[in-house]
Amino acid sequence: MDLTPDPLALQLRKAVRTGLAGVPARMELHGAPVTDGALGPTRTVLDALGAADFERPASAGGLDLGLTAGVLVSEELGRAACGNSYRADATAADVGGPAGAALAGWEALPVGSGVTAIPRAGGWELTGTVTVDDVSAGTLLVATRTGGEPVVVAVERGAPGCTTESGCWPPVARFDATPVTSADVLGTLDDSPTGPLTRARLRQAAYLLGIAGGAHRAAVEYTGFRRQFGSRLRDLPAVAFPLARALVALRATRAAVYRAAWTVDAEPDALGTAPVMALAMAAETARDVVRVSMQSCGVRAMTAELGLHRYFRLAAAESVRYGAPAALWRIVGADRVRAARRAAAGTELPAAATIRA
Repeated sequence: MDLTPDPLALQLRKAVRTGLAGVPARMELHGAPVTDGALGPTRTVLDALGAADFERPASAGGLDLGLTAGVLVSEELGRAACGNSYRADATAADVGGPAGAALAGWEALPVGSGVTAIPRAGGWELTGTVTVDDVSAGTLLVATRTGGEPVVVAVERGAPGCTTESGCWPPVARFDATPVTSADVLGTLDDSPTGPLTRARLRQAAYLLGIAGGAHRAAVEYTGFRRQFGSRLRDLPAVAFPLARALVALRATRAAVYRAAWTVDAEPDALGTAPVMALAMAAETARDVVRVSMQSCGVRAMTAELGLHRYFRLAAAESVRYGAPAALWRIVGADRVRAARRAAAGTELPAAATIRA
């Protein structure tokens, strides 16, 4: 992995950050702090930049910038505490789904277990209640399991038994014997190195990383000019040390996320459980760093001036959208145990010996 700053990535980050700076923030203490999906305010910014073409292969008319570009966009969306109108379209492109669709049920582990698919003549009936990105989307990309295999199914929002609820946040989709056919199955959600689930997990990890980074930036700026006991808050050890530890966690998480994204693009055979580990790290980092940032700013964290409450609510909701961190860590641990047992039996080298830096 080349650690030299990429001039193209720097320009891309600057363009996305500049565009998002003009997106009005929701500073209310109640209600949804962001708007996801096609109707979200970030969609205009991403369309102006042509973000839909960033990851698309050159053979399909895209820019072929790889998953690293998608990770960068997701991080900047989180940093600005904006809704993520990128992940659903990017995932839809991965599985051949329609643009403007919304993701539903991707938070359950094992993958797809949040919606039960009961066999019926010609297909299945879906039943369950799961989180959805955008209740206004015409098509929902639902993660479920058919025959024990995780798959993504396209369901029209107006299909029988399909309803959405926007009175809560995040919003939810409910399925009550909603019929689907084999033609609605867009693909599998296995752990293949370049599959849609792997790519979606890394985009979500980057979004969480951005949430943590944005909250930390706001806290550092505020504690840099706010004075108490004759000195800046940032100069007091009780404030400075937690913020410094948070910065270390951010840099470690960023390295894990971008290394995994680079591996997907360049060396998919050496990927292993890096995406799952990156997502688990990012979920924990987001919650911990946002909490430290709010504590550093005290009561000012809840004001419209800083708006750290937006980051707090985003971190709480987004950290479990693709699986609880504890469950993700168990996946990583189980894989390491299996690899160690195979290595002890002489059938395979340890993972540390097969994965290059």
